[in-house]
Amino acid sequence: MRLIKENLTLSSLSLSCSHDSRFHPRPLPRSVALALPRARLTMAGLGASITEADLDHPNIEEYLTAESIKEAPKRLHLRDLIDISPTLKEAAGAIVDDSFTRCFKSNFPEPWNWNIYLFPSWCLGVVIRYGILFPLRVVILALGWIVFFAAFLPVHFLLAGHNKWKRKVERKLVEMMCGVFVASWTGVVKYHGPRPSMRPQQVFVANHTSMIDFIILEQMTPFAVIMQKHPGWVGFIQKTILESLGCIWFNRTEAKDREVVARKLREHTQGADNNPLLIFPEGTCVNNQYTVMFKKGAFELGCAVCPIAIKYNKIFVDAFWNSKKQSFTMHLVRLMTSWAVVCDVWYLEPQYLRRGETPIEFAERVRDMIAARAGLKKVPWDGYLKYFRPSPKLTEKKQQIFAESVLERLDK
Repeated sequence: MRLIKENLTLSSLSLSCSHDSRFHPRPLPRSVALALPRARLTMAGLGASITEADLDHPNIEEYLTAESIKEAPKRLHLRDLIDISPTLKEAAGAIVDDSFTRCFKSNFPEPWNWNIYLFPSWCLGVVIRYGILFPLRVVILALGWIVFFAAFLPVHFLLAGHNKWKRKVERKLVEMMCGVFVASWTGVVKYHGPRPSMRPQQVFVANHTSMIDFIILEQMTPFAVIMQKHPGWVGFIQKTILESLGCIWFNRTEAKDREVVARKLREHTQGADNNPLLIFPEGTCVNNQYTVMFKKGAFELGCAVCPIAIKYNKIFVDAFWNSKKQSFTMHLVRLMTSWAVVCDVWYLEPQYLRRGETPIEFAERVRDMIAARAGLKKVPWDGYLKYFRPSPKLTEKKQQIFAESVLERLDK
């Protein structure tokens, strides 16, 4: 096949040169001069068997139509290659516009300190943020932790027999500590809509940008959240403090956790005294410009679903947490060294499963509401692909589609 392509190229070269009046003949290199006679021989005997070695090469006429052989060779364009099959078109589209990777990409602000007039102002801002604001915020956060533990530990251990009073005081203390966290970023949060209330048969769902989503929502209402287990000091807070709110933890790598979490969800929504249940159905942090597919678990509980739309203003800092590249501690440091964290929160109207509607369709309808309110772009991706490779079944299905398209093209 390679020999035939070389012969076709050399023959085209010689023909184009002989018909061009502007072409001035020059002595050909020795390698090209030796190759031309062989090229003519090969072209002359293309349809017949010359030697036994030629029998091993595929016959190009078997793969080309009669019209394509008679036509003069034309220039091959990229659109001709892409038109071979939908699979290649999909692959080329992924290269040009990879909407999945863009969902988890940090958007750094454009540099504005590029000239002599703005650079001194930028240096002054760095000194204020790192030399004044950051130490002051660290002091505020440290004092908040001291006051919190001084009140939380006695209540947690001394009021063990008074569960009603214990839960009420612990809720207020967690709300206070979340308010301290927001103050340590100079958070400017504006809440829209009625404040959530405690009642059974309801679940709240929100888009997910960072773990601070929970902190921002928790300072207004003591939610019980569904959250991934984390190591380090975050895991310590989960086990000792957030456990008192009725939070439910899971591990993505454990398949058996799904059944346990589903059972706990149903039990929690039935309790009248339980804290409102908060779920981030995307299952991972997205960069607050897109929204990935919602998991259907929160939409098949048979209760009211209350959407919450969260939108961050990137004028001062990008609140997106890329957990694969940055620890949560460094994420907090980045927030605390910024000017402020500006955020809007919308509590939308409760939604119910309609007659004839599946949980997946219900999830998409709620996702449409959140995306429209927060100005997010919808993409048809599963957020868990960020952590896991695609299923072998999906790969085999794509391979089968590609093979069928190629066979169909060859049969024409």
